[in-house]
Amino acid sequence: MNWLKQQAANIAGTQEPIYGPSALQSVAKQAETTPYTELRKEDLRWVAMESTCVETQTFYLMADSGHIGMAQFNTKIFYPDGKTPNLWSSDALENYGFDDPQLSFYADGCAVNLNEDATSYSIKSATNEASIVNLIVEQKAPGFQVGKDGKSYFGTDHNNPWGTMRHAFWPRCSVEGSIITKAGEVDFKGRGFFVHALQGMKPHHAAAKWNFVDFQSPTYSAIMMEYTTPPSYGSSVVSVGGLAKDGEIICAGSANSASHTDVKGDPENDWPEPGAVKFLWSGKTKDGKPVTAEVSGSLGTRLDRVDVMAEVPGFVKKIVGGVAGTKPYIYQASLYSIRARMLLTLYTQYSPQPRLRLKINIDGVEEVEEGTLFSEATFIS
Repeated sequence: MNWLKQQAANIAGTQEPIYGPSALQSVAKQAETTPYTELRKEDLRWVAMESTCVETQTFYLMADSGHIGMAQFNTKIFYPDGKTPNLWSSDALENYGFDDPQLSFYADGCAVNLNEDATSYSIKSATNEASIVNLIVEQKAPGFQVGKDGKSYFGTDHNNPWGTMRHAFWPRCSVEGSIITKAGEVDFKGRGFFVHALQGMKPHHAAAKWNFVDFQSPTYSAIMMEYTTPPSYGSSVVSVGGLAKDGEIICAGSANSASHTDVKGDPENDWPEPGAVKFLWSGKTKDGKPVTAEVSGSLGTRLDRVDVMAEVPGFVKKIVGGVAGTKPYIYQASLYSIRARMLLTLYTQYSPQPRLRLKINIDGVEEVEEGTLFSEATFIS
């Protein structure tokens, strides 16, 4: 009966019945015995499901110049002077597809290619003259997924789940290249972070809210993706993330947390927009040394708030907004105020000033290092 109810919700896009937390097999269970596994080349394949899903490859960019960017298949730039209007280029892609092993993506005027040894991506896009993208993102620490396969499974029959959630990370990368705008070229030489994500079901059925963290400093990278399921799955919290430095994963797993220590709210809607945050990581090195880390402080002024329903196609609005009754917003903040991106995302972003610091303790030895934080808080339902 639960399966029939779920199928009805899946077809119509309506809110799912209450299955309870037992209907979620969190990747945290895998992480109890296998905190993480390093990525192989085949782990970077596009799944390209034929059913409703959201699959993205996102490249987060932190330039030496202070610019912050994202690259998918659309482009958005925040300018550091706080006055220049944000640049947003969002274009439908034509004649899209994948190479035979489904490791690289292409479309007219756009390509995301993984190199032969699976250590770098080239991202090129000339689909919009307002933002011509030419970037190379190279791995500087091993990639990983939490647990054995990086997946949480949704469904009351654990042997036949009806949905999944997976994240695979390159936590620390170098970036070369630029984005050319009508106002000039933006050099993105600096650091980066890559995530391949798959929500293998309707996204508003998998998660009701999200927290995303990308902290990069001269020595360390600290990344986290945390989501809370809708009440259908017990409002369960799943967190995946880790800490890295050049050539090494320090620790990774699901023993992380993201909390909003101050909520300033949004006067234009009922969502609890955060004003300050605390992000925590915990784990062990490969040789068993305990590791803890923290990034906390005020987010300052948000970079952007994206109204999801204003960005998605009309048929999606009918499914998500009209039928399911959700009104998603994403809040974005970052340490510096230029952001570039390529493919549909919907949230609020932050990059606080003054810059926040990472406190990391490895086997009783503590270090504190200032770096660049880019974070997102997403509210869907």
